[in-house]
Amino acid sequence: MKPYAELSVQELTDLRAQLKAQYKEYQSRDLELNMARGKPCVEQLDLSMGMMDVLASDSDLTCEDGTDCRNYGVLGGIAEARQLLGDMIEVPADNIIIYGNSSLNVMYDTIARAMTHGIMGSTPWCKLNNVKFLCPVPGYDRHFAITEYFGIEMINVPLNADGPDMDMVEKLVAEDDAIKGIWCVPKYSNPTGNSYSDEVVRRFARLKPAARDFRIFWDNAYSVHHLYENDHDELIEILAECKRAGNPDLVYKFASTSKISFPGSGIAAIATSSNNMEDIKKQLCIQTIGHDKVNQLRHVRFFGDIRGMKAHMKKHAAILRPKFETVERVLHEELDGLNVAEWTEPKGGYFISFNSLPGCAKAIVKRCKKAGVVLTPAGATYPYGHDPHDRNIRIAPSYPPLADLEIAARLFSLCVKIASIDHYLEEKGVVKEK
Repeated sequence: MKPYAELSVQELTDLRAQLKAQYKEYQSRDLELNMARGKPCVEQLDLSMGMMDVLASDSDLTCEDGTDCRNYGVLGGIAEARQLLGDMIEVPADNIIIYGNSSLNVMYDTIARAMTHGIMGSTPWCKLNNVKFLCPVPGYDRHFAITEYFGIEMINVPLNADGPDMDMVEKLVAEDDAIKGIWCVPKYSNPTGNSYSDEVVRRFARLKPAARDFRIFWDNAYSVHHLYENDHDELIEILAECKRAGNPDLVYKFASTSKISFPGSGIAAIATSSNNMEDIKKQLCIQTIGHDKVNQLRHVRFFGDIRGMKAHMKKHAAILRPKFETVERVLHEELDGLNVAEWTEPKGGYFISFNSLPGCAKAIVKRCKKAGVVLTPAGATYPYGHDPHDRNIRIAPSYPPLADLEIAARLFSLCVKIASIDHYLEEKGVVKEK
């Protein structure tokens, strides 16, 4: 098939009729497939069922330092859990605070604390006339939801294959002291699956923000989530790089085991400088007497150490890899040569980022939904849910069974073709057929 841009009106119209007939056949199947969020599938959840057996009523629930995990205390988390997550995200255990089940909750708390009490003695953000945040796009919708909820102005920054546009980041943070932070998913980014280059990480560590309470919100959600054992991305460790650059307090680094053990029942953490930790604990000691130490101990006993965790993640990869490869194969089979789309092929993480022709993403997502395939809403990967080019769609291959995923990818590709034809027919002045 020739590129759609080279087809005549008659060729496009005839092809659209053929594709619409195929679409009606999909509609007749009464499909109910969901690729909206990066949820682990049942087989992945089953990998961690042994965690339910590592503690019993007769288990010793005492830590190595003598802490009784059944009781109050240990604000920063048990030492063994701090060591495990420290090894996972490549930071010293002394620079980690273990929280509850959700890193998103930790990020929300961090923003809320800055709003009400400021950061390390700075003016609380709620008392400022304007607070701004940089948002690499396409990005994670739940990040943007947090800053939108608090009324923080969000500024789009293009996310390139090697990370955010650092020329733009450096210029903006140096010139405007109302800019207080930037959202980052540095490894296997949500949704592109790309990782930041060494140069980008080093430039982050050497930022010279006008605001002394500016912080990089470094969401290291996919630190051990490789798809390929011998071909995966590595990242320079940001805290160490900031310390070398003379900016030790610049970063909050977040992580959790949500897509390692059980989403909603894992453990989360923040890693940061000693100064930042002291500042955080002033609020944390008011908020809680300590998080769930029994769950922390359960994770430690199940994984043992970072080697056990990495072995566990290879099992996840064995389940996820064929799903990603299925989607990528179908997209190539259906769309190669048409010049109507581009997509990422990540080495890890949970998402594929798909770019359609301009103005087509909403139409594709809507048409998929009408035929029984639910995707993340078009625009969700941009602040305020507004993709200025209406192009980006986040594909989440993890949850559906492999056979269903093939069907979903075929239907998705079909909807891309129909929307692309409509795009070119509209360009040629032809009224779009419903």
